[in-house]
Parts: sequence; C-alpha cells; structure tokens
Amino acid sequence: MTTMLPLWHTVVAREPETVDTVTLTLRPLDASIPTPAPGQFTMLYAFGVGEVPISVSGTRSGDLDQTLRAVGAVTRALHDCRTGDVVGVRGPFGAGWRLPAPAGRDLLLVAGGIGLAPLRPALDAALRDRSHYRRVTVVVGARTPADLLFTGAVDGWVAAGARVETTVDRATDGWTGRVGVAPAVLDDVPIDPATTTALVCGPEVMMRFTAAALRRHGVPAADVQVSLERNMRCGVAWCGHCQLGPLLLCRDGPVVGYDRAAPLLAVKEL
Repeated sequence: MTTMLPLWHTVVAREPETVDTVTLTLRPLDASIPTPAPGQFTMLYAFGVGEVPISVSGTRSGDLDQTLRAVGAVTRALHDCRTGDVVGVRGPFGAGWRLPAPAGRDLLLVAGGIGLAPLRPALDAALRDRSHYRRVTVVVGARTPADLLFTGAVDGWVAAGARVETTVDRATDGWTGRVGVAPAVLDDVPIDPATTTALVCGPEVMMRFTAAALRRHGVPAADVQVSLERNMRCGVAWCGHCQLGPLLLCRDGPVVGYDRAAPLLAVKEL
C-alpha cells in the first residue's frame, strides 16, 4: 500500500516557535500526499531514527506545515532539521474536524499548548469563509508566555474577524495578559449553547475540564469535538497501538465527538 511508504519531502523553511517547538515547511520532492483536511495528521519519518505522528498545522500550495515539539529521539531529530534536509511523509491519516459547521453557528476553538497546531487549519478555513459563522472565538492557553505558539499570527486572526483570548498558567516579567487555565476563560466569552460548535485540543486533562465547562454552559456533548492522542505506529489501524476502547484513533480519530469520548476518558488507564 502506498500509505505504508514514506514520500520524500525537503525542508524548505524552519520557524522556531518556542525553545523546544518548531514549524517545518515540507515540500514534496516527487509524489505528494493528498491535501490533509484540518485535524488530520501525518507520520513523519526521520531517516535512520524513526517515525512519529505529527498534526498538520497548515497547507500552502502543495507544501505542508508541521509543528512539533522535541520530546523524544525522533521528534528531536525532526526538530533539529535544517533547510534542505529530507524527511519522509506518510498520510494523511485519521478523521479531522467536522467542518464546516452549519451556517450561522458560533465556532469556538480552545487550545492548550501545542494543541493549537492541529486547530490552526480549522481556524484558517473558518476565517477564509468568515461570513459562514456568526462568531469565531479562539481561546489559547500555555504554561508560560514563552510557550505560546503562532504569536505573530494573532493580529491577523483578529483582523479577519476572530476574537482571540490568551491565557497562561504562570506569568513572567512583562506579561500583562490573563493568568489561569484555558477552561476558566470560557466564563468570560459569549457562549450560546444552541449555536456553538466547539473544537478542543490540548493535554487530555485540559480537554476533559474544557468539555466539562462547556457542558455546564449547556453545550451538548455532540457539539464538542476533541482531538485525542494515543501511541500511533502504523496510521492505518493495523497495529492496534492507538486503541482506546472500541476506537482505533488513527482511523476513528484523532477527532472524536465528546459524546463518544467522555465515557472512554472516564475509564482509568484505558
């Protein structure tokens, strides 16, 4: 199967986001993968090191933007790539965000840390068709101001019609913005439970608390989408490493409605 063979891509740009996070822009050297839908992921291969699943943070004229944090041997090798280096790409895989939501609804995106990366294509798509939605609100949370992603894009999002609220867990010198966890910000943004479609991505505990806060605001669980992460190896639901109860997240996710995810996330160590 062609999905099991990595296609060679060259790194044409490298943009540091934080001290341990970088966005690589990848261009196919020969054949290219199909254009990923917002929320889908690829398997990125660092030659001689290994392969990992990485969310797509943008697409531009056949190029892929992939934002990754160095947390292990493979992601460190990818993080340290320079312009002109070659990596392997398989995909795209998985179920993405269920978009566009019906016309006239409010779109609410809530990101924790690097969870903003898979949400960015959904936001870009919404802002390209801004008149489709009544309100577009983005809540961004990070551990510290230095851990915030895509800070240079925020003004553009606002100019295109999005409301952006940013918060950090811990302030540092010079920070004058919000301090607190992302779910707490939901008390200060307009939420109409009858018209809200919410997309949530971040650490699992953050997504559980965010979904619970949205439920308290009256948003139906079926209108809350979360992007789940498990140990993905093959990308095509063969190996079973990404199993979460009845779901194989490389195929049935990573994006899952919270009505399906909630009972599974309530099971300890599942």
